[in-house]
Amino acid sequence: MQLSIIVPMLNESAELPGLLAHLSQWREQGCEVLLVDGGSQDASRALAEQAGFIVLQAPRGRACQMNAGSAAANGNTLLFLHADSRLPADAVSLIAIAVDIENADWGRFDVRIDAPEATLKLVSFMINLRSRLSGIATGDQAIFVRRNTFVAMGGFPEQPLMEDIELCIRLKKLSRPACLSAKVSTSARRWHEHGIWPTIVLMWRLRWRYWRGESPEQLLQAYR
Repeated sequence: MQLSIIVPMLNESAELPGLLAHLSQWREQGCEVLLVDGGSQDASRALAEQAGFIVLQAPRGRACQMNAGSAAANGNTLLFLHADSRLPADAVSLIAIAVDIENADWGRFDVRIDAPEATLKLVSFMINLRSRLSGIATGDQAIFVRRNTFVAMGGFPEQPLMEDIELCIRLKKLSRPACLSAKVSTSARRWHEHGIWPTIVLMWRLRWRYWRGESPEQLLQAYR
């Protein structure tokens, strides 16, 4: 397995020192690492390039950025990582087992929200349980997929929200995901900025509206 890690970023200069240090270990293990900038107005691109990383440019939007990264990637397996998330130490070997030995077309990790609050620990547990039961993952769970499978599915739908959910819906028609119990650590910054309970309510409301058929463009207004 040759793994390409694709990271969309936008105005992440505050996050980048920790992110680049994290990504360096995967690059040292032979992974291809591609950062895809969506038009940052801060020093994000310069910081990443100064650290020796490949930085691609794409129109703003995670779907567009991740599709641009996948188009440039050389790996036969793609992993999509949010800029505020961190992979577990054995991520590469776990993905290799899932893809090469268990023949999984795609998969995701469990998630751990990086915060001490008991409420967020419960939220993490519920996200993982929901994902395991439904076969649907979110971008915070570091979705990985065989390159040829990703191409056959048409990549991420280039919509402003729920692109991860929509891709999983399509992939699930092919097969259920490999649900890895190792945890990706993700930042609690949105939960802290907007409040834990308001964020929980908002996320469930958006999912319900999307399931009811509302467009991602309509949902984006509420997400902001």
